Amino acid sequence: MRSRRRVAAFGAMLVALWLAVALAGAPAVFSASPEPTSATVGDPRSSGQGPGLVGDPGAAIGLVLLVGVASVAITAAYLRFTAPKGPADS
Repeated sequence: MRSRRRVAAFGAMLVALWLAVALAGAPAVFSASPEPTSATVGDPRSSGQGPGLVGDPGAAIGLVLLVGVASVAITAAYLRFTAPKGPADS
């Protein structure tokens, strides 16, 4: 019983020491100013248009479909080549 208390006390001391070191070494944190930094109005990503699409959505959709077809093909091949060769266990 005494050894468990010692282990628990030692663990509590380690946690307290870790917290003291972590809090003592924490730097001061400064936030950004709430004032706007520029007078830009509107969406800065495009010239006078709405946000629109960024990137190539057709390529993204094609890549997702390719990954889906490849996963089905790999799963089917795995099941085909690892099937038991004898009669099924019933």
